[in-house]
Amino acid sequence: MQSVILAGGRGTRISEESLLRPKPLIEIGGKPIIWHIMKHYSYHGINDFIICCGYKGELLKEYFSNFGIYSSDITIDLKKNKLTYHKNNFEKWKITLIDTGAETQTGGRIKRVKKYLKDTFCLTYGDGLSNVNITESIKFHKKNKKLATITVVQPAGRFGSINLKKNTVTNFVEKPKGDGGWINGGFFVLNKKILNFIDNDETVWEKEPLTNLSKKRQLLGYKHNGFWYPMDTIRDKEHLENLWQMPNCPWKT
Repeated sequence: MQSVILAGGRGTRISEESLLRPKPLIEIGGKPIIWHIMKHYSYHGINDFIICCGYKGELLKEYFSNFGIYSSDITIDLKKNKLTYHKNNFEKWKITLIDTGAETQTGGRIKRVKKYLKDTFCLTYGDGLSNVNITESIKFHKKNKKLATITVVQPAGRFGSINLKKNTVTNFVEKPKGDGGWINGGFFVLNKKILNFIDNDETVWEKEPLTNLSKKRQLLGYKHNGFWYPMDTIRDKEHLENLWQMPNCPWKT
């Protein structure tokens, strides 16, 4: 099994960071958020990755090309032009980084990596963290034999909820669940045939393809009631940083 990671967007809502680097390289706890995502997939036995690059994609290629240097102690012998690793922390990952275009939409990025895809593959975005059970979502997908499975979540509200009765607070809930609806959690299991629902670079995966898959009863919803949080703004980044420092960080495995 392999995982495709959409990592080409500009991340304009977090431009304080994304002006200098692609959003997936923004760090949480000293590591790029894409590293956290890949560690989660690796925990579930998926170590084959296809990264769809776009905006500042050369920095993603540079990061993974030098991954061993960044994560290990090294000795550099300039005279012999030799590099020796000590206490290396290499991951058992195979990573294919593909330039899918700076302006290509999400659906177009998936189509551009067509020749690298296996019959069944996972897909996610390079900016969201979760403790979703990838293994169970794959089993769910294979059991039901549809073309696409989308993990659906119920995010917490952005603000606390207060009930008032004659100016007296009768109930206070800090960041309750939203309106009860399920939304796209960003973790998919897909059959390669979904490419037939994508027209070109301008196709947005979250619009026509998912809508048409739903109309044809080929889209399943895998419910996830655990942790899920996207990094859209600096406030989100700070929240994830605080969680990472906790001993029971929800996505740490």
